[in-house]
Amino acid sequence: MYFGGYGINFSALPFEQNYRCYSASFIDKPHLENGDKVIMPPSALDRLASLRIDYPMLFEVHNPSTSRTSHCGVLEFVADEGIIIMPYWMMQNLLLQEGDLVRVKSATLPKGSYVKLQPHTKDFLDISNPKAVLETTLRNFSCLTVGDNIMVAYNNKKYYIDIVEAKPAPAISIIETDCEVDFAPPLDYKEPERAVPPQQPPAAATAADGEAEAAEEPKFNAFTGVGRRLDGKAPKVWAVPSTEEAPAVSAPKSKVVPPAPDPAQRPHGKLVFGPATANAADATPKPPEKPSEEKEEAPKEAKFQAFTGRKYSLKG
Repeated sequence: MYFGGYGINFSALPFEQNYRCYSASFIDKPHLENGDKVIMPPSALDRLASLRIDYPMLFEVHNPSTSRTSHCGVLEFVADEGIIIMPYWMMQNLLLQEGDLVRVKSATLPKGSYVKLQPHTKDFLDISNPKAVLETTLRNFSCLTVGDNIMVAYNNKKYYIDIVEAKPAPAISIIETDCEVDFAPPLDYKEPERAVPPQQPPAAATAADGEAEAAEEPKFNAFTGVGRRLDGKAPKVWAVPSTEEAPAVSAPKSKVVPPAPDPAQRPHGKLVFGPATANAADATPKPPEKPSEEKEEAPKEAKFQAFTGRKYSLKG
Protein backbone atom coordinates (compact mmCIF):
# COMPACT_ATOMS: atom_id res chain seq x y z
CA MET A 1 0.00 0.00 0.00
CA TYR A 2 1.29 3.41 -0.99
CA PHE A 3 0.32 6.75 0.55
CA GLY A 4 1.12 10.19 -0.93
CA GLY A 5 3.51 8.78 -3.49
CA TYR A 6 5.65 7.09 -0.82
CA GLY A 7 5.80 3.37 -0.38
CA ILE A 8 4.58 2.67 3.17
CA ASN A 9 3.80 -0.89 4.25
CA PHE A 10 1.00 -0.46 6.81
CA SER A 11 0.89 -4.23 7.45
CA ALA A 12 4.26 -3.98 9.20
CA LEU A 13 3.04 -1.33 11.65
CA PRO A 14 1.77 -2.41 15.08
CA PHE A 15 -1.86 -2.03 16.14
CA GLU A 16 -2.39 1.03 18.35
CA GLN A 17 -5.69 2.65 19.31
CA ASN A 18 -7.23 4.75 22.10
CA TYR A 19 -10.47 3.61 23.80
CA ARG A 20 -12.74 4.52 26.67
CA CYS A 21 -12.55 1.79 29.29
CA TYR A 22 -15.44 0.29 31.27
CA SER A 23 -15.68 -2.64 33.65
CA ALA A 24 -17.31 -6.00 32.89
CA SER A 25 -20.46 -5.06 34.81
CA PHE A 26 -21.56 -2.87 31.87
CA ILE A 27 -22.22 -5.86 29.60
CA ASP A 28 -23.21 -8.40 32.31
CA LYS A 29 -20.26 -10.77 31.88
CA PRO A 30 -18.93 -11.46 35.40
CA HIS A 31 -16.74 -14.36 34.22
CA LEU A 32 -14.46 -11.72 32.66
CA GLU A 33 -13.12 -10.98 36.17
CA ASN A 34 -11.52 -14.45 36.40
CA GLY A 35 -8.85 -13.71 33.77
CA ASP A 36 -6.94 -11.01 31.91
CA LYS A 37 -9.00 -10.97 28.70
CA VAL A 38 -10.65 -7.79 27.32
CA ILE A 39 -13.51 -7.22 24.92
CA MET A 40 -12.80 -4.92 21.97
CA PRO A 41 -15.04 -3.44 19.22
CA PRO A 42 -15.42 -5.20 15.82
CA SER A 43 -13.39 -2.46 14.05
CA ALA A 44 -10.34 -3.61 16.01
CA LEU A 45 -10.70 -7.09 14.54
CA ASP A 46 -10.81 -5.69 11.00
CA ARG A 47 -7.69 -3.65 11.69
CA LEU A 48 -5.83 -6.58 13.23
CA ALA A 49 -6.70 -8.84 10.34
CA SER A 50 -4.89 -6.53 7.93
CA LEU A 51 -1.71 -6.45 10.04
CA ARG A 52 1.02 -9.00 10.44
CA ILE A 53 0.70 -9.74 14.17
CA ASP A 54 1.66 -12.78 16.16
CA TYR A 55 -0.92 -15.17 17.57
CA PRO A 56 -2.22 -15.43 20.19
CA MET A 57 -3.05 -11.74 20.19
CA LEU A 58 -1.47 -9.91 23.11
CA PHE A 59 -1.77 -6.21 23.90
CA GLU A 60 -0.04 -3.57 25.94
CA VAL A 61 -2.48 -1.42 27.92
CA HIS A 62 -1.20 2.01 28.98
CA ASN A 63 -2.74 4.74 31.10
CA PRO A 64 -1.25 8.02 29.83
CA SER A 65 -2.37 10.02 32.86
CA THR A 66 -0.52 7.84 35.39
CA SER A 67 2.08 6.16 33.12
CA ARG A 68 0.90 2.73 34.33
CA THR A 69 1.35 -0.19 31.92
CA SER A 70 0.04 -3.75 31.88
CA HIS A 71 -0.62 -6.54 29.36
CA CYS A 72 -3.69 -8.53 28.42
CA GLY A 73 -5.33 -10.81 25.84
CA VAL A 74 -8.58 -10.47 23.93
CA LEU A 75 -11.70 -12.58 24.44
CA GLU A 76 -14.25 -11.15 21.99
CA PHE A 77 -14.81 -8.29 19.53
CA VAL A 78 -18.40 -7.37 20.47
CA ALA A 79 -17.96 -4.09 22.37
CA ASP A 80 -19.38 -0.81 21.16
CA GLU A 81 -17.17 1.32 18.95
CA GLY A 82 -14.64 3.39 20.85
CA ILE A 83 -15.12 1.30 24.03
CA ILE A 84 -13.05 -1.46 25.60
CA ILE A 85 -14.37 -3.70 28.39
CA MET A 86 -11.75 -4.70 31.00
CA PRO A 87 -11.71 -6.67 34.27
CA TYR A 88 -12.15 -4.40 37.24
CA TRP A 89 -8.95 -5.63 38.94
CA MET A 90 -7.00 -4.60 35.81
CA MET A 91 -8.54 -1.13 35.95
CA GLN A 92 -7.41 -0.89 39.56
CA ASN A 93 -3.84 -1.81 38.59
CA LEU A 94 -3.82 0.94 35.98
CA LEU A 95 -5.60 3.42 38.30
CA LEU A 96 -8.43 3.83 35.79
CA GLN A 97 -11.98 5.02 36.43
CA GLU A 98 -15.08 4.26 34.41
CA GLY A 99 -14.84 6.10 31.05
CA ASP A 100 -11.15 7.02 31.31
CA LEU A 101 -9.01 7.02 28.18
CA VAL A 102 -6.61 4.11 27.70
CA ARG A 103 -4.15 3.32 24.90
CA VAL A 104 -4.07 -0.24 23.52
CA LYS A 105 -1.10 -1.47 21.49
CA SER A 106 -0.28 -4.89 20.05
CA ALA A 107 2.68 -6.63 21.71
CA THR A 108 4.83 -9.74 21.39
CA LEU A 109 5.89 -11.37 24.66
CA PRO A 110 8.34 -14.25 25.27
CA LYS A 111 7.14 -17.47 26.85
CA GLY A 112 7.72 -17.46 30.56
CA SER A 113 9.92 -19.98 32.36
CA TYR A 114 9.68 -18.67 35.94
CA VAL A 115 7.30 -16.52 37.97
CA LYS A 116 7.28 -15.59 41.64
CA LEU A 117 3.98 -14.79 43.34
CA GLN A 118 3.22 -13.18 46.70
CA PRO A 119 -0.26 -13.50 48.25
CA HIS A 120 -1.61 -10.51 50.14
CA THR A 121 -2.88 -12.62 53.04
CA LYS A 122 -1.84 -15.96 54.49
CA ASP A 123 -5.42 -17.19 54.06
CA PHE A 124 -4.47 -18.26 50.54
CA LEU A 125 -1.99 -20.76 52.00
CA ASP A 126 -4.75 -22.24 54.17
CA ILE A 127 -6.46 -23.61 51.06
CA SER A 128 -6.24 -27.40 50.95
CA ASN A 129 -4.42 -27.36 47.57
CA PRO A 130 -3.37 -23.80 46.59
CA LYS A 131 -1.21 -25.04 43.70
CA ALA A 132 -4.15 -26.72 41.97
CA VAL A 133 -6.34 -23.64 42.52
CA LEU A 134 -3.66 -21.40 41.04
CA GLU A 135 -3.14 -23.65 38.00
CA THR A 136 -6.88 -23.64 37.30
CA THR A 137 -7.04 -19.84 37.61
CA LEU A 138 -4.00 -19.16 35.41
CA ARG A 139 -5.60 -21.05 32.54
CA ASN A 140 -7.78 -17.97 32.07
CA PHE A 141 -4.69 -15.74 31.82
CA SER A 142 -2.64 -15.17 28.70
CA CYS A 143 0.24 -13.13 30.17
CA LEU A 144 1.72 -11.83 33.44
CA THR A 145 3.43 -8.52 34.16
CA VAL A 146 5.72 -7.73 37.08
CA GLY A 147 4.01 -5.25 39.41
CA ASP A 148 0.48 -6.39 38.58
CA ASN A 149 -1.96 -7.57 41.20
CA ILE A 150 -4.12 -10.44 39.94
CA MET A 151 -7.26 -11.76 41.57
CA VAL A 152 -7.94 -15.46 42.27
CA ALA A 153 -11.56 -16.37 43.07
CA TYR A 154 -12.10 -19.58 45.05
CA ASN A 155 -14.92 -20.82 47.26
CA ASN A 156 -16.83 -17.51 47.13
CA LYS A 157 -13.75 -15.62 48.27
CA LYS A 158 -11.32 -13.36 46.42
CA TYR A 159 -7.56 -13.66 46.92
CA TYR A 160 -5.19 -11.02 45.56
CA ILE A 161 -1.68 -11.98 44.49
CA ASP A 162 1.23 -9.76 43.41
CA ILE A 163 3.55 -10.64 40.52
CA VAL A 164 6.96 -10.16 42.15
CA GLU A 165 9.34 -11.60 39.55
CA ALA A 166 9.17 -13.09 36.05
CA LYS A 167 11.69 -14.64 33.68
CA PRO A 168 13.00 -14.20 31.02
CA ALA A 169 11.35 -10.72 30.85
CA PRO A 170 9.26 -8.46 33.11
CA ALA A 171 6.22 -9.34 30.94
CA ILE A 172 5.79 -12.97 29.83
CA SER A 173 3.29 -15.14 27.99
CA ILE A 174 1.98 -18.21 29.84
CA ILE A 175 0.07 -19.81 26.96
CA GLU A 176 1.19 -23.38 26.23
CA THR A 177 4.37 -23.16 28.26
CA ASP A 178 5.91 -24.91 31.27
CA CYS A 179 6.41 -22.20 33.84
CA GLU A 180 7.93 -22.72 37.27
CA VAL A 181 5.92 -21.04 40.02
CA ASP A 182 7.41 -19.93 43.34
CA PHE A 183 5.73 -18.30 46.33
CA ALA A 184 7.03 -15.48 48.51
CA PRO A 185 5.82 -15.13 52.14
CA PRO A 186 2.43 -13.38 52.36
CA LEU A 187 2.39 -9.67 53.09
CA ASP A 188 0.77 -10.20 56.51
CA TYR A 189 3.05 -13.07 57.51
CA LYS A 190 5.09 -12.62 60.70
CA GLU A 191 7.77 -14.98 61.86
CA PRO A 192 7.03 -16.52 65.26
CA GLU A 193 9.15 -15.04 68.02
CA ARG A 194 11.40 -17.44 69.84
CA ALA A 195 10.88 -17.42 73.58
CA VAL A 196 14.18 -16.76 75.36
CA PRO A 197 14.26 -17.98 78.99
CA PRO A 198 15.17 -15.18 81.43
CA GLN A 199 18.67 -15.43 82.85
CA GLN A 200 18.97 -15.45 86.64
CA PRO A 201 21.49 -13.11 88.27
CA PRO A 202 24.45 -14.80 90.01
CA ALA A 203 23.18 -13.90 93.51
CA ALA A 204 19.75 -15.36 92.85
CA ALA A 205 21.29 -18.50 91.37
CA THR A 206 23.50 -19.01 94.47
CA ALA A 207 20.52 -18.58 96.81
CA ALA A 208 18.52 -21.07 94.78
CA ASP A 209 21.37 -23.62 95.00
CA GLY A 210 21.54 -23.15 98.79
CA GLU A 211 17.82 -23.74 99.16
CA ALA A 212 18.07 -26.88 97.06
CA GLU A 213 20.84 -28.26 99.26
CA ALA A 214 18.86 -27.47 102.42
CA ALA A 215 15.85 -29.27 101.03
CA GLU A 216 17.77 -32.54 100.62
CA GLU A 217 16.48 -35.43 102.74
CA PRO A 218 18.61 -36.55 105.74
CA LYS A 219 20.67 -39.69 105.34
CA PHE A 220 19.29 -42.96 106.72
CA ASN A 221 20.86 -44.18 109.99
CA ALA A 222 20.10 -47.76 111.03
CA PHE A 223 19.20 -48.77 114.61
CA THR A 224 18.80 -45.28 116.01
CA GLY A 225 15.79 -46.12 118.25
CA VAL A 226 15.64 -46.81 122.01
CA GLY A 227 16.10 -50.41 123.18
CA ARG A 228 14.12 -51.99 126.05
CA ARG A 229 14.88 -55.08 128.09
CA LEU A 230 12.40 -57.83 128.98
CA ASP A 231 13.53 -57.98 132.63
CA GLY A 232 12.68 -54.29 133.14
CA LYS A 233 16.22 -53.19 133.80
CA ALA A 234 17.64 -50.08 132.23
CA PRO A 235 19.30 -50.83 128.87
CA LYS A 236 22.94 -50.27 128.36
CA VAL A 237 23.95 -47.20 126.47
CA TRP A 238 26.26 -47.99 123.60
CA ALA A 239 28.59 -45.32 122.45
CA VAL A 240 28.17 -44.48 118.76
CA PRO A 241 31.53 -44.30 117.05
CA SER A 242 32.18 -40.89 115.62
CA THR A 243 34.27 -40.13 112.58
CA GLU A 244 35.61 -37.04 114.21
CA GLU A 245 38.61 -37.55 116.44
CA ALA A 246 37.91 -36.60 120.05
CA PRO A 247 40.47 -34.36 121.66
CA ALA A 248 42.90 -36.22 123.86
CA VAL A 249 42.08 -35.78 127.56
CA SER A 250 45.04 -36.00 129.88
CA ALA A 251 44.57 -38.09 133.03
CA PRO A 252 44.64 -36.15 136.27
CA LYS A 253 48.02 -36.20 137.87
CA SER A 254 48.05 -38.01 141.22
CA LYS A 255 50.02 -36.59 144.09
CA VAL A 256 53.21 -38.52 144.64
CA VAL A 257 53.73 -39.48 148.32
CA PRO A 258 57.34 -40.09 149.35
CA PRO A 259 57.98 -43.47 151.05
CA ALA A 260 58.38 -43.64 154.82
CA PRO A 261 61.99 -43.76 156.05
CA ASP A 262 63.29 -47.15 157.20
CA PRO A 263 64.05 -47.27 160.98
CA ALA A 264 67.18 -49.26 160.31
CA GLN A 265 68.49 -46.52 158.14
CA ARG A 266 68.09 -43.74 160.71
CA PRO A 267 71.18 -41.66 161.31
CA HIS A 268 73.25 -42.51 164.39
CA GLY A 269 73.47 -40.20 167.41
CA LYS A 270 69.71 -39.53 167.67
CA LEU A 271 67.38 -40.82 170.38
CA VAL A 272 63.93 -42.15 169.55
CA PHE A 273 61.37 -42.48 172.37
CA GLY A 274 58.63 -45.05 172.02
CA PRO A 275 58.41 -48.12 169.87
CA ALA A 276 59.96 -47.70 166.50
CA THR A 277 57.19 -49.50 164.73
CA ALA A 278 54.55 -47.27 166.15
CA ASN A 279 56.45 -44.17 165.30
CA ALA A 280 57.10 -45.45 161.89
CA ALA A 281 53.45 -46.13 161.42
CA ASP A 282 52.54 -42.75 162.75
CA ALA A 283 55.15 -41.10 160.67
CA THR A 284 53.93 -42.77 157.51
CA PRO A 285 51.61 -40.35 155.75
CA LYS A 286 48.21 -41.63 154.85
CA PRO A 287 47.23 -41.62 151.20
CA PRO A 288 44.50 -39.15 150.28
CA GLU A 289 41.09 -40.57 150.48
CA LYS A 290 39.23 -40.94 147.23
CA PRO A 291 36.04 -39.03 146.80
CA SER A 292 32.88 -40.65 147.96
CA GLU A 293 31.73 -40.92 144.37
CA GLU A 294 34.52 -43.35 143.55
CA LYS A 295 33.86 -45.41 146.71
CA GLU A 296 30.34 -46.03 145.68
CA GLU A 297 30.79 -48.49 142.92
CA ALA A 298 27.89 -49.47 140.83
CA PRO A 299 26.54 -52.90 141.66
CA LYS A 300 27.92 -55.42 139.30
CA GLU A 301 25.41 -57.32 137.30
CA ALA A 302 25.36 -61.02 137.81
CA LYS A 303 26.84 -62.91 134.91
CA PHE A 304 24.71 -65.51 133.27
CA GLN A 305 25.80 -69.09 134.08
CA ALA A 306 24.32 -72.04 132.30
CA PHE A 307 23.11 -75.21 134.10
CA THR A 308 23.39 -73.90 137.63
CA GLY A 309 20.22 -75.56 139.05
CA ARG A 310 19.94 -78.73 141.08
CA LYS A 311 20.38 -82.03 139.42
CA TYR A 312 18.17 -85.10 139.92
CA SER A 313 18.73 -88.75 139.10
CA LEU A 314 16.17 -91.15 137.65
CA LYS A 315 17.36 -93.89 139.98
CA GLY A 316 16.15 -91.93 142.99
